[in-house]
Amino acid sequence: MKIAAAYIRVSTDDQAEFSPDSQIKAIRKYAKEHDMILPEDFIYSDEGVSGRKAEKRPAFQQMIGTAKLKPRPFDVILLWKFSRFARNREDSIVYKSMLRKQCGIDVISVSEQLSEDKTSILIEALIEAMDEYYSLNLAEEVRRGMTEKFSRGGVVSQPPFGYKMGKGMFIPDEEKVSILQMIFNDFLKGMGTRAIASKLNEMGIRSTKGNPFENRTVEYILSNPVYIGKLRRSKNGRDNRDRFHQSEENTLIVDGKHKPLIDESVFENVQKKLTSNKKIYSKYSRQENIEFMLKGLVRCDNCGSTLTLSAAGKGLQCHQYAKGACRTSHYIALNKINDILIKKLRTDCESDFFNVVIKSNQQQNSAEQKNISFSISREEKKLQRIREAYEAGIDTIDEYKANKERIMKSINELKSKVELKSREEPAELLHAKVIQGLEILENPNTSEHLKNTTLRSFVSKIIFIKPQGIIEIHYKV
Repeated sequence: MKIAAAYIRVSTDDQAEFSPDSQIKAIRKYAKEHDMILPEDFIYSDEGVSGRKAEKRPAFQQMIGTAKLKPRPFDVILLWKFSRFARNREDSIVYKSMLRKQCGIDVISVSEQLSEDKTSILIEALIEAMDEYYSLNLAEEVRRGMTEKFSRGGVVSQPPFGYKMGKGMFIPDEEKVSILQMIFNDFLKGMGTRAIASKLNEMGIRSTKGNPFENRTVEYILSNPVYIGKLRRSKNGRDNRDRFHQSEENTLIVDGKHKPLIDESVFENVQKKLTSNKKIYSKYSRQENIEFMLKGLVRCDNCGSTLTLSAAGKGLQCHQYAKGACRTSHYIALNKINDILIKKLRTDCESDFFNVVIKSNQQQNSAEQKNISFSISREEKKLQRIREAYEAGIDTIDEYKANKERIMKSINELKSKVELKSREEPAELLHAKVIQGLEILENPNTSEHLKNTTLRSFVSKIIFIKPQGIIEIHYKV
């Protein structure tokens, strides 16, 4: 007797499709007719979501994660239609292949049953291709409709900061209008975007999405023509690569029906200043590929964010402070903090005092024990299910005994693994690692990448305490 899981998906773009209740009813009927057990724990449902992208379906991801557990929790996944599984052939091929080859789990459509011969592969591929065509065609029709509505000044997006939604148009949010005007005025008076973001956060003001302000949030507001009565949109809809709509070829701007909140002359002066600032600071553009010894290791003691390379590349600064989300500057010259680190490593070696974070054996053993306990619990549930199958007359007494013997053997094997030995790495070994590491860190011929890799072998993180100008090293074993 097979254990089955069920996946149900209902999107909002097709009101004619089966409801979740109808889908599960058809799946339960199929399971019963084919001698399958369908536990409530293995029914996964995504409602109101598209099947285009698997990563945006939480229940689907949970089902895939469960399927990867050892031992295998279920033998088959039942669907109402293959289109419920995915409307993207790439996702469908990848996940079905992984389930069948790595997990031994088959995917079955209860309403599109295929034969056992090799022609079923072609039929299934044809069904999936038709589903993907339907999805792509629907998306294209939706985009066309939104573009047409936008061209007439209709609203096709959420209201920006300073507005709220009215009847088919944006209307001023009186509580935020003065704040919006303050942002524009402060910028023209010489306050930078980071300083404005910090000011807003200190005032307890949040963005439209309820998040703290960052410098890029302020810049987006300052550059948005919606505040002078315009509407702006990428030609192909949302484009994360051009969030600020800098590509004129890909940007549509039309007259809106809403009330402007900023005077056009003020807006134009702000645009000139934004353009001027970008020209001035363009040579200091951030370079992610620059390697340095402390890359990714130093943390701000105020907000916990990573200290990243400053614009000029000569020092470190709190990442959140640079965006206006942290109140305390943690800037320090790179050569200075490098010297502080080397001295601190030597001091810790001399005193044999290491602030150690034990993340290895004990915690790994604990996690492994949890996984084993979870597996034992699943096997015990299987015992309950085969007992229910026997009591319901689905299994004979011989089948019940054979299944019980097999499951009990699995439980006993799992229980034998519960007791794990744990050991702590001796301080002497950590001391030796640091001494050996110092030879690499102090060698002027060593590359910054190798220095960083060496540090990571025994350092978990480094806290920079700005007021005292000191660092706190968290070692790992």
